[in-house]
Amino acid sequence: MEALTRISIRDVAIHAGVSVGTVSNVLNRPNLVAEATRERVQASIGELGFIRNETARQLRQGRGHTLGVVVPSMANPYFADLGRAAEAAMNADGFDALWCTSDGSLAKEERCLDFLEEQNVSGVLISPLDLGEDRITDLHGRGLAVVLLDRTGTGVCSVGADHRPGGALAARHLLGRRHRRLLFVTGPLSFGPVRERHDGAVRAARDAGLTESALTTFEQPEMTAEAGRAAAERLLTLDPLPTGVFCANDLLALGLINQLVRAGVKVPSEISVVGYDDIDLAATAVVPLTTVRQPRADLGRIATELALAETGDPERHDHRQVVLSPELIVRESA
Repeated sequence: MEALTRISIRDVAIHAGVSVGTVSNVLNRPNLVAEATRERVQASIGELGFIRNETARQLRQGRGHTLGVVVPSMANPYFADLGRAAEAAMNADGFDALWCTSDGSLAKEERCLDFLEEQNVSGVLISPLDLGEDRITDLHGRGLAVVLLDRTGTGVCSVGADHRPGGALAARHLLGRRHRRLLFVTGPLSFGPVRERHDGAVRAARDAGLTESALTTFEQPEMTAEAGRAAAERLLTLDPLPTGVFCANDLLALGLINQLVRAGVKVPSEISVVGYDDIDLAATAVVPLTTVRQPRADLGRIATELALAETGDPERHDHRQVVLSPELIVRESA
């Protein structure tokens, strides 16, 4: 089989009858090239099947117009929505996104960061599982802008919602409807944002004069709908049953409600449920979900703006820690 030959910028120039510099201008500064010449070069690019070697270009020019995005899971619509908002802001500024998912694995999170550095990205937006300050310092030392999503850190930009008040909002909504046996269903409490939501719920229960035993906690290995269904099965073994359930995200809540309804439990007349995030599915569920809305579009947009600001002028950039307020969205599940 005959080996494929990569088409070079010089091949395009010869085919179009122009200089290599003109082809370069068409690719990078098309406004400098007359329209007729630009169209001729673009036609040659199409006919020859020329593909720009982006990696080589970035190595010549320094870091490229790409930002890395690392999230725990793309299966969770919350992270997908946040990421889409971040990518839209990048695209508006001429940048592209390079996506990685850690899948809840610290080892994979490290591999993601190594991979993004190898791709010569200008910066990284990351919702870390456990990104230590040494790793942040290391990334910065090699010239990358770093923005933490839903985290705070020393010497780095961050953006997130205030989860303790968010957890308190959910618990107070249940407490305000005279629920006194509460259950908090969560993923691993080692995950900072859900631990803060738990802290907020505990504080709200104490403020209402309840003892610590009034709030039971189920810690699930994952924050998925399947984990929510498993939590519902476990819930149904309790005696007495809780009357109000706060789930650390909407996927847990939707899975839990699905299993309760299948077991013949009426939601919300027998058990009320509140979620967290306000993903699109929350409003369209069989029992529309009362939840705490995170401003995920704002989170993604602001994170990108912070990264681009540091990329554009790292010497004069001031790191910012942006904290947004969550909002209770009342529907029919509580």
